[in-house]
Amino acid sequence: MAVQYTPPTEDMKFVIDHVVDSALIRQMPAYTEFSDDVTEAVLEEAGKFAAQVISPLNTSSDHEPASLSASHEVKTSTGFVQAYEQYVQAGWNALAGNPEHGGQGLPQVLATATNEMLHSACMSFGLCPMLTAGAIHALEHHGSQAQKATYLPKLISGQWAGTMNLTEPQAGSDLAAITCKAQPKDDHYLISGVKIYITYGEHDLTENIIHLVLARLPDAPAGVKGISLFIVPKWLVQADGTLGARNDVKCLSLEHKLGIHGSPTAVMSYGEQSGAVGYLVGEPHQGLAYMFTMMNHARLNVGLQGVAIAERALQQALWYAYDRVQGKTLIAADQAGAAAPIAFHPDVRRMLASMQCRVQAMRALAYEAAAHMDIASASDSAQQAANAQERVDLLIPVVKGWCTEQSQDIASLALQVHGGMGYVEETGAAQHLRDARITTIYEGTTAIQANDFVGRKILRDQGQAINALVADMRETAAQLAGRESSDLVRLGNQLAAGVDALEQVVTWVLARGKTDAAAIYFGSVPALMLAGDVLGGWMMARVALACEQSDIKNSSLAQKKRRAALAYGDLVLVPGLGRAAQIVAGREALEHALAM
Repeated sequence: MAVQYTPPTEDMKFVIDHVVDSALIRQMPAYTEFSDDVTEAVLEEAGKFAAQVISPLNTSSDHEPASLSASHEVKTSTGFVQAYEQYVQAGWNALAGNPEHGGQGLPQVLATATNEMLHSACMSFGLCPMLTAGAIHALEHHGSQAQKATYLPKLISGQWAGTMNLTEPQAGSDLAAITCKAQPKDDHYLISGVKIYITYGEHDLTENIIHLVLARLPDAPAGVKGISLFIVPKWLVQADGTLGARNDVKCLSLEHKLGIHGSPTAVMSYGEQSGAVGYLVGEPHQGLAYMFTMMNHARLNVGLQGVAIAERALQQALWYAYDRVQGKTLIAADQAGAAAPIAFHPDVRRMLASMQCRVQAMRALAYEAAAHMDIASASDSAQQAANAQERVDLLIPVVKGWCTEQSQDIASLALQVHGGMGYVEETGAAQHLRDARITTIYEGTTAIQANDFVGRKILRDQGQAINALVADMRETAAQLAGRESSDLVRLGNQLAAGVDALEQVVTWVLARGKTDAAAIYFGSVPALMLAGDVLGGWMMARVALACEQSDIKNSSLAQKKRRAALAYGDLVLVPGLGRAAQIVAGREALEHALAM
């Protein structure tokens, strides 16, 4: 049977309170409401909502996907409309929204925790608010005051939804090849073209859908420098804010997907008749830069989906491992030779431990990125804000690429724990693997994240940002090395070895960047995975240090977290160090690959 979701609010609160720099965020005038009591209350209520309202939709929406009518209207899976109404009425969509437009003004790190619960409960459902959050982010940064006043209040409340329209049939990830057109007319533009893979491009959850569409003006230069960004609403918005005529926008079809069946992935047609009315966002030909504002927000949240699905798969595997009695235990000495749940079999224990410690590391890393987003957006110090944004930019491709790759492996291990029962749909384990599979693909594949990490985040600034991160990780390793506990000293040494390996790779990339780009990018995905393993080790090292605080040291949670940190060092960090040798052998490996 599919196991219903239990939100890990205790672990989430531990990361927020003891691992990321929430103390600094709470000092900022924008986040005076971000107290311990508010954190606890929000996590508790969000957990109840996710578990009781959203989680039951996960299996049913997998069996009953969204559907498209002959009139091009999309009906979402049974229960989605009612659940979305409750979601909006409870104010969850507005949690981190700007108070100037009706939001609650709480920090992104807290919203990230609630979003994780939403995606764990039902990823297909959570995708709609996720895309809306990205649209909000883009308009806040690049929209005109009139556009903000028209669209942001209803997007933040959740009354309207938002989408991101980049991909076209002939273009794929190569946005330089898009051909969607924007023809000036009076105070607006007429948009024409087809976009594919548009998540929630059409649905029945909200009264209006605000599409953000990349298109070319008639005088646009070729390539990515000729792309502009447009607001194209499903229903035109009149001067008084009410809805007017239906825009020339329609859904041609829905994709039949491997997973996330409840999420309608649409092929969208613009301007088949008179032209779809659109409004330019910001300056002409700056659309790609503007869209990256939205995309980076979306990439954090896709990385968070990796955390969420991994957590859900872990819970399924734990339930089955402790429920399924088979064979004799080799671990519990007091029950040696007795029939026992498979959780007491050494290899199953290895798989569960690997899954648990990685999920915790992934969560901490995603929350770390979100916390730096808060600091970057709200700090009164320009230098502090700039440093935080630099850290965000560095972490985003790792969170997106590494967490999603981990989620697939963890979901696969969860299926392995089930044995044959995992391969049939009855248990629900297979759905988690199917749902996780898309996360390494959309919002930029793992290779795109890796190329960004190596090309933009290491080579462009000659390693300045990553060297600052390396220094921070070395400081944490040194703190562990100075502890009395031999276990913590060992973890510190493991982290130091990981930092050495990552620094070796960075040095190699910087030395070869201008002379052997092919070898650099041949090893870019392994480099990203190495960075993820080491950063995960850094987060778990900080967890271990936090567990030494006198007020929590003897709590059962601190003891569990400490054991997870030690397991991460042994099971994930040390085995991952071999990637460094693989990366620096890139030229030779590339030559062998070409000769095959």
